Amino acid sequence: MTATKEKKQPRFKQITVMLMMTAFQLLSAACVLCRDEELNMNLVYIFFGYIAAEWLYMLIGNLVTDNDYFELEAIAFFLSGIGLTVCASFSESYALKQLIAIGMGLAVYLIMLLLIKDVHVAGILRYPAAVGSVAVLAANLVLAQTVNGTLNWIDLGFFSIQPSELVKITFILVGAVSLEKLLSITSLTKYVIFSLGCVGALFLMRDFGTALIFFFTFVLIAFMRSGNIRTIVLICTVALMGAMLIIYFKPYVANRFAAYRHVWDYIDTTGYQQTRVLIYSASGGLFGLGIGEGKLRDIYAASTDLVFGLICEEMGIILGIAVLLSFAGIAFFAIKSAKSSASTFYAIAAVGAAGMMLFQLSLNVFGITDLLPLTGVTLPFVSRGGSSMLCSWGLLAYIRAAGAPFKAPQPDIAVKKTPPKVKNIQIDKAPPKRKKGGSA
Repeated sequence: MTATKEKKQPRFKQITVMLMMTAFQLLSAACVLCRDEELNMNLVYIFFGYIAAEWLYMLIGNLVTDNDYFELEAIAFFLSGIGLTVCASFSESYALKQLIAIGMGLAVYLIMLLLIKDVHVAGILRYPAAVGSVAVLAANLVLAQTVNGTLNWIDLGFFSIQPSELVKITFILVGAVSLEKLLSITSLTKYVIFSLGCVGALFLMRDFGTALIFFFTFVLIAFMRSGNIRTIVLICTVALMGAMLIIYFKPYVANRFAAYRHVWDYIDTTGYQQTRVLIYSASGGLFGLGIGEGKLRDIYAASTDLVFGLICEEMGIILGIAVLLSFAGIAFFAIKSAKSSASTFYAIAAVGAAGMMLFQLSLNVFGITDLLPLTGVTLPFVSRGGSSMLCSWGLLAYIRAAGAPFKAPQPDIAVKKTPPKVKNIQIDKAPPKRKKGGSA
């Protein structure tokens, strides 16, 4: 009798997905390369290098770990490939920087998987991560220069970093470890203080979009652990009162959102970006005007904050919907993995990371279409920028870890039934013979 086989994803489906994704990326690359009269060989190397890296990752994963769990990474590669195509349509330097950022993000993803593979190690990392996060945000307040009204970039000369993006990774780690086992109020209190410190620093930086993302993630993690709706309502009420006080003492904060729901009244001033997104993205139709043919690319932040509108205009609304469905797939994977995760830590981390990405996606897409106030946050995996790419892949590691990453399926083993050991018992043993001459 053989043991029951563990259910595996058929390998041919994985190959089929990779072939379809490669065909799409080759078509996108051809659209970018055909824009110039002369073939840009550097862009050819960038596109083929990216496609080769995808296949290499999948093949090594199959050979080393002998598993077929590649859905999550396939979604991330698909989204990152769209972002690489957008960057390549602007310039070769953008494409090269984005390719390097994707490579660094993948490295962060693999390192994170190794670090959080053991819950005990993750617990040890909690305090260094919390202290490092606070220190980085404090340094940001001192060293950063004001860009577009915010203090969220540190220029290191040869490149710039956005510390708040990197702190998102540690924010999930600290929250998941702290609330894994609520044995005392002390653990929750420390996490609340840490969260308030992060959100407060982001408000001082005037990075309100990222502050909202951190606050939403804190509420989500707290609700997952407590399940107490009254507590969550109390937290939100206190936060609302704090926001009202900030607006009262800092009136310029409210001025930043004055155009919300009135962008057509400010079509040439504060509503300039949203009105152009609404006009140009709709003009792309189902299949787009063609890569590089859109007008939105001439608007400021087209490859970063407004990238979703640019995708709809040049590549079509169908691809825009595919991007949204990809994030829905990530969320579904996180929820499914959390239900069967080996530890509360993995469940909290996975749902927290997915929630953070979905909320950021909502702020980006709904902000540029005037359904929410424009906060200037990036679209995960797609927007141009190294810090955002590192954060996106780092958050993805929490979701993968909840689903038992790189766990090789059990081989078929013949199981033999062995009878239970029993004591030697003599059955139907003849009675002892009587001695001759003995008494009856």
